[in-house]
Amino acid sequence: MTEPAAAVRPAPPRAFRWLVLVFISLAMFGNYYVYDSISPLADVLKARLGFTDTNIGLLQAIYSVPNIFMVLVGGIVVDRIGVRRATLAFGAACLAGAAVTASAPSLAVMAAGRLIFGLGAESLIVAVTTAIAKWFKGKELSFAFGVNLTIARLGSFAALNSPSWAGWAYGDWRPPLLVATGFATFCVTGALLYWALESRAARQYSLGAAGSADTIVFRDLLRFGWSYALIVALCVTFYSGIFPFQTFAVKFFMEAHGASRETGGFLSSMLTLFAMICTPLFGFVVDKVGRRSLFMMGGALLLVPAYLMMAYTSVSLYVPMAMMGTAFSLIPAIMWPSVAYVVEETRLGTAYGLMTLVQNIGLAGFNLVIGWANDAAGASAANPAGYRPGMWIFSTLGVSAVVCSLLLWRREHGPHAHGLETIRAA
Repeated sequence: MTEPAAAVRPAPPRAFRWLVLVFISLAMFGNYYVYDSISPLADVLKARLGFTDTNIGLLQAIYSVPNIFMVLVGGIVVDRIGVRRATLAFGAACLAGAAVTASAPSLAVMAAGRLIFGLGAESLIVAVTTAIAKWFKGKELSFAFGVNLTIARLGSFAALNSPSWAGWAYGDWRPPLLVATGFATFCVTGALLYWALESRAARQYSLGAAGSADTIVFRDLLRFGWSYALIVALCVTFYSGIFPFQTFAVKFFMEAHGASRETGGFLSSMLTLFAMICTPLFGFVVDKVGRRSLFMMGGALLLVPAYLMMAYTSVSLYVPMAMMGTAFSLIPAIMWPSVAYVVEETRLGTAYGLMTLVQNIGLAGFNLVIGWANDAAGASAANPAGYRPGMWIFSTLGVSAVVCSLLLWRREHGPHAHGLETIRAA
C-alpha cells in the first residue's frame, strides 16, 4: 500500500492578502509621519529652544546617517530573522526613536532620538517591501506596492498638515512630537497585526518566499555601467533638491512669505499630494511612449525656476509648488523602474541598495549644508533674503539633475543603449 500524498496547501485568499497589505502598510504610515514631523515644528524649535537652522538640518540629516550603513545589512537581517521579527523590531526602533526625540529639550537627546528612528525606519521599508513581495506576485505586485506607498504617503500628508488639524499642539515644542510618537505606535501596531495574520496563514496556506539580499559594495557603481551611474547621480541631485527643502519649507513660507503655519504645511504637503495622484499616471504614460531620459530631464528643469520664483518673486506659492509636485511625481515614476532596464535582474537588489545608500549620503549632507547656509545668511522673518543662498543651492541641484538626464539621454542614443528611450509597453 502506498502512503497518501501530503495535502497541498492552498494559496491565501485574495481578501486575506489585501488585508495583510493594509495592516503592514500601517507601519509605513507611522514611519512617514514621524519623518515629516520636524518641518512644521522648525520655527517653534527655534523660538522655544533656541535652535538654529543648522541644528534643525542636523535633526533631519542624522536620520540618513544610519541608513548609509543599514542599506548594507538591512536585507540580510530580514533574511536571517524573518519578515515578522524584522518588521516588529524595526517598527519598535521607530517608536523608540520618536519617544526619545520628544523626551527632553536638548539637541543631543533629540538628535539621538532621530538617529534611533533612522536606524529603524529605512530597514522597516526593506522589511515591508520584502513582505509585499512574499504575498503578491505577477500583475498584482506593482499595484500592491502602489497601495502601500499611497498609505505611507498619507502619513507625510497628515504630518505636514498637522498645524491645521492639531493647531493646539504648536504652542510649544513637545506636544507636536508627542503627537508624532502617538503616530509611531502604528509602526508597532501594524507589525503586530501582520505577525498575527502571517502566523495564522502559515498554518493554513502556502506562502511565497522572497529572494535573498546581495552584498553591496561601492565598486558596483561603475561595474553596472555608466547609464546606472548617471541614474544614481540623478537620484542624489534630485532628492537632495527636494527633501532638504521640505525640512525648512514651512518655516520658509512663514518667514519669507508671511504664510500661516497651516498654509505653509499644506503648501509643503502638495508634493506628497501630487505624488499620490500623479505618479501612477506618469508611470503609465511613460511606459506607453518611452523617452524616459527626456521626461526626467523635463521634470528636473521644473525645479530650477521653481526655487528662484519663490526666492525673488511674489507669485502665488501654489505655482512653484505645483511645478515641484509635478517633478516629484514624474522623476521617481521613471527613475526607479529605469534601473531594471540597465542592470541585470539577478543584481537588482544590489543596484537598488547601492542607489539608496548614495541617496542617503546626499540627504544627510545637504540638510546640513542648507541649515548652515540659512544661518550664515541670517535667514529669518526680519531678513527673508537670507533664504536666497539656499534657494540657489537647490536650483543648482536642479541644474545638475538636468545635466545627468541629458548625459543619460545621449548615452541611451549611442551604441550602449539599454532601451530607456525606445522600449514601450504593449
